[in-house]
Amino acid sequence: MGFVGDTQKIDGGSGSGDKGGCFMGGMKSLVRRKQVDSANSKSSPASGSAHQLAKALTIPHLISIGVGSTIGAGVYILVGTVAREHSGPALTISFLIAGIAAALSAFCYAELASRCPSAGSAYHYSYICVGEGVAWLIGWALVLEYTIGGSAVARGISPNLAMLFGSPDSLPYFLARHTIPGLNVTVDPCAAILVFLVTGLLCVGIKESTMVQGFVTAVNVCVMAFVIVVGGYLGYKAGWPGYELPVGYFPFGVDGMLAGASTVFFAYIGFDSVASTAEEVKNPQRDLPMGIGFALSICCSLYMLVSAVIVGLVPYYAMDPDTPISSAFASHGINWAAYIITIGACTSLCSTLMGSILPQPRILMAMARDGLLPSFFSDVNKRTQVPVKGTVATGLLSGTLAFFMNVEQLSGMVSVGTLLAFTMVAISVLILRYVPPDEVPLPSSFQEAIDSVSLRRSGCSSSSSDIDVESTKITAVTSGDSTPLLVEVSVGHPFVEKAAVKLSYLVRQRRKVAGWTIMFVCVGVCVVTSAASIASLSNPARYALSGIGGLLLLSGLIVLTCIDQDDARHNFGHTGGFTCPFVPLLPIACILINVYLLINLGGATWARVSIWLVIGACIYALYGRTHSSLKSAVYVPATHVDEIYQTSANSLA
Repeated sequence: MGFVGDTQKIDGGSGSGDKGGCFMGGMKSLVRRKQVDSANSKSSPASGSAHQLAKALTIPHLISIGVGSTIGAGVYILVGTVAREHSGPALTISFLIAGIAAALSAFCYAELASRCPSAGSAYHYSYICVGEGVAWLIGWALVLEYTIGGSAVARGISPNLAMLFGSPDSLPYFLARHTIPGLNVTVDPCAAILVFLVTGLLCVGIKESTMVQGFVTAVNVCVMAFVIVVGGYLGYKAGWPGYELPVGYFPFGVDGMLAGASTVFFAYIGFDSVASTAEEVKNPQRDLPMGIGFALSICCSLYMLVSAVIVGLVPYYAMDPDTPISSAFASHGINWAAYIITIGACTSLCSTLMGSILPQPRILMAMARDGLLPSFFSDVNKRTQVPVKGTVATGLLSGTLAFFMNVEQLSGMVSVGTLLAFTMVAISVLILRYVPPDEVPLPSSFQEAIDSVSLRRSGCSSSSSDIDVESTKITAVTSGDSTPLLVEVSVGHPFVEKAAVKLSYLVRQRRKVAGWTIMFVCVGVCVVTSAASIASLSNPARYALSGIGGLLLLSGLIVLTCIDQDDARHNFGHTGGFTCPFVPLLPIACILINVYLLINLGGATWARVSIWLVIGACIYALYGRTHSSLKSAVYVPATHVDEIYQTSANSLA
């Protein structure tokens, strides 16, 4: 039997004549998924080869991007704040636990980045594994994250630069902050100028900008090495007074240490910038996982060593929450160290600024390639091979915000985009392993090849009925598996025929069971984390919700552990790269941690983010849904794609 009936054109609801048809078409648009990266999709005429980025990055470049985007100036403040309020001397363990939690997301990112090495990061993975609606919200949230993140970082540079000149008011007049009379608005020319300089550098080329970021990051790492070496020497001479406390190593208990880990977790959320450059990596299957892994390992090691030294130099309760490292050195008579530490803070902010602006044009480019945004953002400069138009637009927006607004009160919105992306990447790994897409969208330009293959298969099926029935094979195609399961049966054996049909049915049901189980796991995570986080709940309600959510979560974990993963995962995207270990336990733990942190960001943050997401939903409904490249796509079984591409290539030849 052919597969004409299995193909379907998705019209996004525009072709329906009634409200019900429009509604169903709109719902279909939310769940339509694009084709996973492959050699075929890259070489197809509709792949957008005119919009490809330069293949210029290697492992050292990726490490510099990851470390530079992750280690911001916050570490120079976090050490004092978290030690005083949460962890005490156990701050090092808090950084370790947070690093392990971040590594769970890094494992998921590493597999998806090596399998789907295209621009777009979590937006791209969500579009392939979950659907267009969720992918749009993830991409829209990431745009918010990088815009506000870049502006906030830029606003933090000028005070640190001023400290190098002696006082907060010592910057030159044209760089210093000024308050506009009557408007109560403080403008920051230095922040805007730095954003525009970084934007210009990013327009020159990915390799050139990454080399500059690597140099700036190296200066920051050297400053942290200075803190570790010199601080370690001072602590050794003084006998580590910060650790000789009557309250012990855990003055706030284990709960305080875990609360500190939740706070410092956000010091690790820059490594997703590495995944956003996947399309520009020379050997993504090898380099992307190693770049993400090395960057995260370096950051975690530096964080732990710096925190171990500083909390040993000064008792945690005596730390200055604003300048903990400088004051710790000053307490041991080394006042000049403040200048070196300020240089480290400035270089780390500049590197983080580059890491904040770099991914956003690539997110916008990926969304424009898919038709969800105007094609303006998908243009790639022929000489520099970077999305110059998107980069300039990003720089103008971030620079304007940095000039006019103090966005510190909006900084929590940055974490929402990151945690949503981390959560969706973990869910995408579960989908990839258990229910990878079994239908592939092809452009309507392949319709002739699709019809040809359909007729060929239909002809083979009809001719096979005239062949000797003793050698007839009944083919049960497992939905989503890479190869069909062939069960040779004789027409004269009805029991064997029924067994073959039941086997095919059970295999198809396995996908349904896995899909529903993944959904129940997500529901269980939301229930458990809500019960643990909502303070207004009474104890009986909290225990009841925790029991229900825990049951769903544990049952889902057991079911996914017991059933087989889909064989199609072996051929999903580019093979030969990194494989996430401990599935399904690791992705589920990642989802649990990130959702817990999301819920605890606070109502004010979610109110602001909700406004942004509603705006994004309106843009998608009015523009993205009707301009999507999948609007007229033809969906065919994944097992037939190679034959269709071959037929199309032969017809063109």
